[in-house]
Amino acid sequence: MLLVLQKTTKSIQRHLHAFFHQLCPEPGGECVSAGGWSQARGKLAHTAFIELNQGVLLASFYAPEQAEHRRCWRGHRVLGVDGSLLRLPSHPELIQSFGTVAVANHCGDTGTRYTPGRLSMVYDLLNDLGLDARLEPVSTGEVALAAAQLAHVQPGDVLIWDRGFTGYVLMARVMAGGKHFVGRCSEGSFAAAQELFRVNRARRSWTVKLVAGSEQRAESKALGLPTELVVRFVSLRLPTGELEVLVTSLLDEALYPTEEFLEVYHWRWGQETYYHMLKGRLDLENWSGHTLAAVRQDVQAAVFVSNLESVLSQEPQEELSAGDAARKYPAQVNRAVSYHALKDRLLDLLWSQRPVAEVLQEAQRWMQSSPVSVRRARQVPRRPQSFHRAYHYQRNVKKTVF
Repeated sequence: MLLVLQKTTKSIQRHLHAFFHQLCPEPGGECVSAGGWSQARGKLAHTAFIELNQGVLLASFYAPEQAEHRRCWRGHRVLGVDGSLLRLPSHPELIQSFGTVAVANHCGDTGTRYTPGRLSMVYDLLNDLGLDARLEPVSTGEVALAAAQLAHVQPGDVLIWDRGFTGYVLMARVMAGGKHFVGRCSEGSFAAAQELFRVNRARRSWTVKLVAGSEQRAESKALGLPTELVVRFVSLRLPTGELEVLVTSLLDEALYPTEEFLEVYHWRWGQETYYHMLKGRLDLENWSGHTLAAVRQDVQAAVFVSNLESVLSQEPQEELSAGDAARKYPAQVNRAVSYHALKDRLLDLLWSQRPVAEVLQEAQRWMQSSPVSVRRARQVPRRPQSFHRAYHYQRNVKKTVF
């Protein structure tokens, strides 16, 4: 487990030599082959990382005595749910489990195929913590995965999702469990949302009774869900001038003012940057093995490492924020540095006999040493997509962080 958590972009054999030299620095230490390592990891269930994450790290962070260190909105945890596609190794076991997709371009089918996977995550948007991660075939829809992950959403939590998730049955599932939601509506969704788009005015708040359609009614009855819901639609104006319409189960205008929803929904962007971090900084798709077990281990290990970094960097971030008044821009922990500090001290933290407090202090001092400035008002225009520029970046510019 320690070797998987200390993922590297080196060859497996080089990593094994460095890893065991760190464990046993004396001459004549252990020597393990890459084949032996591959056979050994096949005996390890990926659920071990899930238990470590949910049963130890998250259980400690969400304990009542840690309440003062957690961020929330009006007493609610704010969670996001979203999916992202991963490119998996082309191994027979993975092809059988996940299938393949043909690669095509402007000339048609190129004759090549790849193996995709859909990663769905329930994510604490304000505390940067992954609560549950599931890797499934792309044939499994995002909404179905989100519904299966509702067990990790507690009563009173506010779940935020994008336009593709907004539907009657998912909303009914959430409300039936005493949970709340904020979802974005498309221009072709519910009649109340269509009317708000037609009026095209911001800061409108309408409380509406929704009646399930014929298909949703049958599914709702089969699941024991109500066929009528009372929800609230709010309209907001984005900085770009575009009108945004949200639907929510938070009905009380006095407790949840309409103007706050613009910032609340913007928090969902943290989940997009989280996937960017998994694929970029932690280099998730640079798999450490080609089997189904190896891929699932890598996914859950990456979630645990990212959560551990979020928890350990909390104190350095609080100390940096305390000095923001004297700075032109707020300071933020440099995550490229913090992940490297965590990787460098991982064995000391989880394996060695060194005092934990000493290791933590050393790692947190490193995290605090090179902050970055947060320029919230900065607008960077998007450049047109260029495969040539993307290839050049991946091959010649991108630097390995973890």
